[in-house]
Amino acid sequence: MRMHDHPAINYPPYVWPEGKRCAVVFSLDLDAESPFLWISRGQAVHHLGEIEQRRQGPRQGLARVAALLAEYGIRGSFYVPGVVAETYPGLLPFLVEGGHEIAHHGYFHERIEAIPVERAEEYLVQAQELFRAQTGLSGLGHRAPSWEMTPDFLRVLQRRGVAYDSSLMGFDHPYEVGGVVEVPVQWMVDDALYFRYTNSARDKTHPANPVAVLESWIEEFEGVRETGGLFMVTVHDWISGRGQRLRLLRRLIEHLRRDPQVWWARADEVAAWHAASANAGRFSVPAHAINTHFETAPRG
Repeated sequence: MRMHDHPAINYPPYVWPEGKRCAVVFSLDLDAESPFLWISRGQAVHHLGEIEQRRQGPRQGLARVAALLAEYGIRGSFYVPGVVAETYPGLLPFLVEGGHEIAHHGYFHERIEAIPVERAEEYLVQAQELFRAQTGLSGLGHRAPSWEMTPDFLRVLQRRGVAYDSSLMGFDHPYEVGGVVEVPVQWMVDDALYFRYTNSARDKTHPANPVAVLESWIEEFEGVRETGGLFMVTVHDWISGRGQRLRLLRRLIEHLRRDPQVWWARADEVAAWHAASANAGRFSVPAHAINTHFETAPRG
């Protein structure tokens, strides 16, 4: 549905391949202990609670999620911080052998907007070199830790040959922002929003009821299907690799698979489709932030 002819809000419907009505990507941010290490950098840490909770992900959770995907023939997109690949050197080859996509997710799960762009670029290059050494792959995709981005770092992604970004939500289907193909995420379908709990000061409430979350995610999918968008599921190794969340994911997958007009794809496949299809250029927007440092002009 178009509003009117103003170019900033007048866009055609998105076109999916082979007459599909929408797309589904199953993604996993393989954070393990990396956010804890980034937040705690420079500090002496003597407690084990959160870090052991997070380490359950690479020890058990990842394999359980991967087994569930294999059961249904789903190939996912896995976003891996460099320090996690370095700490657990078998993870990237394991995922590639399973037919999954591997992509960058920072090196230390650093927040891009909180560090100089030069340092962020150094971390990206360090991760690219590590991924190439472990798998032989290059030109991979990228997802920013905490899903934040800057115009400067978008230019870094272009310069360093990154295939696409998956951190923003300016549309609910692929688009281009600042010249970079964007495969958008969605907070509504991120398990951390509902289930992340480490008994720390950052926790505001207890984990949600998974039955209610499943109902919410199914409603979001049905809405995305009606509008012809992208349903991007995002889970985490240490959150959804446990019993009740695995059961939630199984029930969600079974619901999504009922519609033959859904295109199941990896994020890199979605990005490649966008770049090579008639959609390219139709949903291109500039990358700019808002300068809030201005003087208030008097009215009158």
